[in-house]
Amino acid sequence: MSTTAVAPLTTADAEALVTAARRAAEAAGVTVSITVLDAGGHLLAFRRDDRAVLISGETSTRKAYTALQLDAPTADLVEAVQPGGPFHTLPTALDRPLLFIAGGVPVRRDGRLIGAIGVGGGAPEQDHAFATTAVESLV
Repeated sequence: MSTTAVAPLTTADAEALVTAARRAAEAAGVTVSITVLDAGGHLLAFRRDDRAVLISGETSTRKAYTALQLDAPTADLVEAVQPGGPFHTLPTALDRPLLFIAGGVPVRRDGRLIGAIGVGGGAPEQDHAFATTAVESLV
């Protein structure tokens, strides 16, 4: 059984993700914050537009962290944390808070999780679209 090494998310990759998400947000006329984390949850890149709401810096980071830890887009997890959902208590179970609002998307290379991007500042569905556009642009 052999495993092929997968290149980690690089600073250049992170900058490309930020640029793609920023361009998508600019095209929509939305000011945002964008966070890119590596597979270990460490910050690789961050950008906040001048007029983005201040809390968007925190929400973009938490969205990225949540998508990374659960290896799923945060948009797909919103229902799971509602009362009666399988992850109802998960948002408060960890030392580092998770955020179950659309805008966090895992980044994979050759099927392997290598990081995550989080976007905050727009409506949740906009943030999700900007993050998804960025991930899809990564070569």
